[in-house]
Amino acid sequence: MKARIPGAPQGGQQNMMKKIQEMQENMEKVQQEVEASEFTSSVGGGAVEITVNGSHEVTSVIIKPEIVDPDDIEMLQDLIISATNESIRKANEAMEKGMEQAKGGLSIPGLF
Repeated sequence: MKARIPGAPQGGQQNMMKKIQEMQENMEKVQQEVEASEFTSSVGGGAVEITVNGSHEVTSVIIKPEIVDPDDIEMLQDLIISATNESIRKANEAMEKGMEQAKGGLSIPGLF
């Protein structure tokens, strides 16, 4: 028994399955590309710079020595958190944008 896609023309089911398979391959490719990419954010006028990869792993932390004030560690912590969150946001946006492009406008309720 063959699976049927509701609303798909009878002869078009095979074509639809092919499009779905191509879309899945494109989505996998995009995911790999984004995960291999790096996303950098700088805060505090460049005082703190954080880089994350597409898997949300921090790969680099740069802190300008002149902003390190032992009496105000909280400010440095806030800058690190802010830069990290911004870099992760960039990685998420890149993944979402790539997935939308990979889907090519195809939408199947219950799947994507």
